[in-house]
Amino acid sequence: MGETLRPVAAGFNRSLTIETRAERLTGDPGAVLLREVIDATGIVPWMAARMKDDRRQADVIHDLPCLLRTMMLLAAQGWQDHDDADALRHDPAMRLAVSSSTGLAPVTAGAGLASQPTLSRCTAMLARPGNLKVLREAALELAGRNLRAENDGARRTRITLDVDSLPIEVHGHQPKAEWNGHYRARIYHPLITSIAETGDMLDARLRPGNVGTADGALDVILDVVDRAEASLCKITHVRIDAGFPSGALLAGLEARGVHHVARLRANSLLHRLAEPHMKRPAGRRPADPRLWTHELEYQASTWDEPRRVVLVVKERPGDLLLDRFFLVTSISRCKMNGLALLEHYRQRGKAEGHMGELMDVLAPTLSSTNRPKTHLRGKKPKTAAPAVDAFACNEVRLLIAMLAYQVMHVARRAMARATGSAWSLRRLRERVLRAGARLVISARRMTLILAEAAAPFWASIWPQIQMLRGASP
Repeated sequence: MGETLRPVAAGFNRSLTIETRAERLTGDPGAVLLREVIDATGIVPWMAARMKDDRRQADVIHDLPCLLRTMMLLAAQGWQDHDDADALRHDPAMRLAVSSSTGLAPVTAGAGLASQPTLSRCTAMLARPGNLKVLREAALELAGRNLRAENDGARRTRITLDVDSLPIEVHGHQPKAEWNGHYRARIYHPLITSIAETGDMLDARLRPGNVGTADGALDVILDVVDRAEASLCKITHVRIDAGFPSGALLAGLEARGVHHVARLRANSLLHRLAEPHMKRPAGRRPADPRLWTHELEYQASTWDEPRRVVLVVKERPGDLLLDRFFLVTSISRCKMNGLALLEHYRQRGKAEGHMGELMDVLAPTLSSTNRPKTHLRGKKPKTAAPAVDAFACNEVRLLIAMLAYQVMHVARRAMARATGSAWSLRRLRERVLRAGARLVISARRMTLILAEAAAPFWASIWPQIQMLRGASP
């Protein structure tokens, strides 16, 4: 914008003068910390080596790794729009964090951050099928590298995949965004796969807003299971809610030997099966609500065979009637009894909490347009440029937000190990990543001077980040 503030005195305290000076100040020093996480895991070189950058390299100012880091770090620091890159164009911390150059060059030379048009063209390039596939696979790759580092380089014995749909409200005329009567909004309806125990996000598939919860879920789950078992664990369980357990999905998981547990929507037949168990035991009701589980066998009309169903009956405070719900599973009773199965299913709440963080802290905005993009620099089109696939571009935006979540999550777990206490992503951003700082350049050295309030956190987390370097392939 170019404006400078002349010295002014504050009305509430005439001893206070406010002015601007040509100093290298930043409110985003956390971009440097997150760049250290990105480099320690090696995820950006992994992506760049598998992606196709068809720009004429002689005209390229910002290489592909630089653009990937720019989009991830902008999202992680809370800057949702590509326009924000123009406002932060000369921010010293952001320039240092995204650049592929070393030494003083990122700050003293170059054109600053990539502009909004450059980032938009990069989004269109990432939306091509091959690049989009790499971008999607990067989240699981990043999670695997971090979990192996935490486990001394070894894979885990078992993880549970939590699969759920996530409504994202959109505005304008976005392709395939539809009105959804259940959520009473115009939405996209992506499918998210995560690990509740660790909080890692493994996969996101953008879907039209009017699809059912289970549409396409089997293919997505099996794809994630194959990739997870190749890099994360030896045995995988899948945990889903009541919108998923169709006969085809359950049979498909069982055919691959993947155990599942899902909540089951009640119907008249299940109510009849549950009726004998809905009587309160004789005697005075205790102060604490009680809970019982009962084993049932049930076959829905769309199922090819009967399956184990666990009836959960529970008391509700202040209610004379008992409440009930049903779980269907392929796990045998000898491996996990009813109470253990219920406790296992309730861990889904953690996965829902992590998805809430994705929506609340990263807040992905899906607002690409169908207008034609300008041609690549140095190439004159023979015909009019085709309209970009805005749906695929919106999926790129969702995946970038998920990768930003993953980078912050790695930092969050490092901070939790260092401090011995739990950290939310919002607390991490506000206490550690968004502190004030000043960059001082002297001779051939640079020093990032942090605000005193953030210094103890950086001192705690920095050694934990360096431990990731030896474990990354």
